[in-house]
Amino acid sequence: MTADVLGADFETRTLATGEATATLVRHRAREATRGAILYVHGWADYFFQRHVAEHYAALGFDFYAVDLRAYGRSWRQGQTPNFVTDLADHLADVDGAVRAVREDDGHSELVLMGHSTGGLIAALWAHERRADGLVDALVLNSPWFDLAEPWIMQTVGTAVVRGLGRVSPKLVVKPGLGPVYGQSIHRDHHGEWDFDLTWKPLEAFPVYAGWLRAIRIGHSRLQGGLDVRVPSLVLRSSASHLHAKAWTEQAMVADAVLDVAHIERFAPKLGGEVTSLVVQDGLHDLFLSREDVRKRAFEVVDEFLDGRVR
Repeated sequence: MTADVLGADFETRTLATGEATATLVRHRAREATRGAILYVHGWADYFFQRHVAEHYAALGFDFYAVDLRAYGRSWRQGQTPNFVTDLADHLADVDGAVRAVREDDGHSELVLMGHSTGGLIAALWAHERRADGLVDALVLNSPWFDLAEPWIMQTVGTAVVRGLGRVSPKLVVKPGLGPVYGQSIHRDHHGEWDFDLTWKPLEAFPVYAGWLRAIRIGHSRLQGGLDVRVPSLVLRSSASHLHAKAWTEQAMVADAVLDVAHIERFAPKLGGEVTSLVVQDGLHDLFLSREDVRKRAFEVVDEFLDGRVR
């Protein structure tokens, strides 16, 4: 392990995951009495939420996060940022992180935590590895379960993207996500948080047809029903604020990226024991919401873990 960009008490390790590399970030508890948590970030993202790591380390969890291939710490010269054509590549990244946490660091208890696209990846991973007994609980923070676009884009548009993504995977279908959410969280605008704008631009990265095809295949698999065999907690904001062209105060009390109705609708598709809860006035990343809201988000997750992880 080497020193991390987050500073003291954070370390990183490069993981070989097939033909690419991912990066494991570690923040140890003073006494890891409750096992470990592994965090999977979203799209146009990387792990920078040191307050999340510190919160769970204080509760007795060794905290880990994986920067997926071509994201953040794992982004290499010549790679298209945040781009894959098959989500199986990211399942392999999670495999490598889980092996490091369990086999190298010796943790027998592990909670998998995913945000947004990372929530979709974590859910698919938990389903695919369901017989292996590798995790004890799943926590999803505003997971991306469906496309937050009009019906025509969810149906006809998806069919077109599936074809284009196969033959022209690097075709840009959207230049980015717009600045509203980024401005809501970055400290130079309306938020509290500092992050690397090279790794996480305010308007995200271009959306490529091949990547969106992979995402829509993942959505279809989840919506068809998974078989996650550990307790799952699915959290969402109380409202969405979508497709805004410019920032307004409403962006500070809603999910400006995803349709929360989709999260509510598809949470039961995880299978098994699913707890689906609302965090009033939450941002897309609930842990980046204003202080009283994120405190409530932590309380909800802590209560869930108290009942299921020793």
